Amino acid sequence: MIKELSVLIVEDDDVAAESITRGLRKVAPDINLVFAEHGNIAIEILENKHPTRILKPPFLVLLDLNMPVMNGFEFLEYVRDNPSLKDTVIFILTTSNDDNDRSRAYENNVAGYMVKSAVGPQFAKLSNLLVAYRNAVELNS
Repeated sequence: MIKELSVLIVEDDDVAAESITRGLRKVAPDINLVFAEHGNIAIEILENKHPTRILKPPFLVLLDLNMPVMNGFEFLEYVRDNPSLKDTVIFILTTSNDDNDRSRAYENNVAGYMVKSAVGPQFAKLSNLLVAYRNAVELNS
C-alpha cells in the first residue's frame, strides 16, 4: 500500500522548485506538492491561514535556507517555538555546505540536511529519499 504524503516546498528559486517537482513526480506522481516562496508564506500554509494553498496531513517540509523576507533559519525557529508546529518534520535542501549552517539546522531538530549540488541530476536522490521516508516512517496525520 502506498502511503499518502504532502510536501511543503519552501523555495524562492523557481528553477530549483521546478527541478524538485520534476524529480518527485518521476518517482512518486501521487505526492501532493505545495509551494511557498519564503518562510512567511510557509507559516501561513502550516497554520491554515493561506487563502488558496492547503497542506493535507501527513506532510513534511523541504526547506531552503537562503530566502528573502523570512529565511530558513527564521522559519525553523518560529516553527520550533510554536507548540502546534514544533514537531513538524523538516528537511533542509540548500546550496550551503557550511558546517555552521549544518550544525545550526540540526540544533533545530531537522530530519536531514542536503546540499543541492549533492542530490544528483533532477534531484533524483532527494526524490528517492522522500519516497523511502514516506514508506518507512509513520507520520502524524
